[in-house]
Amino acid sequence: MAETGSDRDRADLASRDDLRPELLYYLSQDPSSEVRRRIAANERTPRQADLVLARDKDEKVRTELAAKVAELTKQEDKGTQEKAQRFVVETLEVLAKDQATRVRQILAETLKSVADAPPGIIQSLARDAEDVVACPVLEFSPLLSDEDLLDIIAGCGLGARLCAISRRDSIGEVVSDAIVAREDRKAITELLANPSAQIREETLDSLIDGSVAETAWQPPLVERPTLPARAVRKLASLVADSLLEKLKKRKDIDKETAEAVAQEVQRRVAEGAGDEEEPSLSAEEEVARLFKADGLTNEVLGDAILAGKRDFVRHGLALRAKVGVDYIDRVLNGHSAKGIVALAWRGELGMRLALQLQTNMGGISPNKALRARDGTDYPLSPEEMEWQLDFFASLTD
Repeated sequence: MAETGSDRDRADLASRDDLRPELLYYLSQDPSSEVRRRIAANERTPRQADLVLARDKDEKVRTELAAKVAELTKQEDKGTQEKAQRFVVETLEVLAKDQATRVRQILAETLKSVADAPPGIIQSLARDAEDVVACPVLEFSPLLSDEDLLDIIAGCGLGARLCAISRRDSIGEVVSDAIVAREDRKAITELLANPSAQIREETLDSLIDGSVAETAWQPPLVERPTLPARAVRKLASLVADSLLEKLKKRKDIDKETAEAVAQEVQRRVAEGAGDEEEPSLSAEEEVARLFKADGLTNEVLGDAILAGKRDFVRHGLALRAKVGVDYIDRVLNGHSAKGIVALAWRGELGMRLALQLQTNMGGISPNKALRARDGTDYPLSPEEMEWQLDFFASLTD
């Protein structure tokens, strides 16, 4: 039946768990991609056949194989024969270099927390060109040393990778300093919100000073598990009233610091601090006002990109491209140069702004950003950009 049966018969055979290994190996080279896909998913398939399937021309076959082999790696018995283990590692090495992002992403998601995963595979995935592959490993893998992380921090662009490292469990002071030195505001916010991250007192002081301009840092600063008395007193003079109340309720501050915070509360009450200020327009409201008045120009958006006004840019792009803000976030957080260029094209921004959007808002390093063709033209065809837009529309958060 393996030779003369119909495609359906052979596919049914390929799913069975009672076939001889040599027959499963034979079916791994079947002309039907559905048969090969089922062989790839079959846990009884010999490891030699897995290695053959790792180079299969059909992405669905390789995707199925990646899910199985990575899962088997998690369950691998240390008593497994050395030859079988070698085939598993070789298969993973091939899949870790697969041209299909989805294949590599499956490996990364499955192996991200595995303590005895092959170290070389983890290193490859952590440095993958695509954030969706690298970030799970950067955030969770116990196999990455501080030296590995410092090397990656120094070489990666701003955005998702720094944020992923910032969320790691028990980050040391040296790694925290390296993240802060990159001056990525979102990564620093993630670092401050990570209760297990160790941050030097001097670094914390500089971030408190920086929170005057970057107010998004203030809530996680106030909620840090431990804060030096000096940091608490400094924060008390800076933060909004609601955060000041949280400082006042902290149980880990000494009597002198508690009194200083209480005095600040009393001072604000006496002065009516901030009560008479007119509320300012939100980024969404400001963008809507400009758009209605035909004032949401490329120049205005370009200035906002360079100034790091992320919310303004998000809402502005949404109006210009006629999509939702959640779609904009999906593209920017996907850190795909092609996706961001396609989004700029949809919003009629031009390639100059498309480049700025990639490097300033998309977390893409300048050496990996897509640049204009012939000075001003988009480097992708309209068909390619439509495909990118449809791809991100098909994703879910």
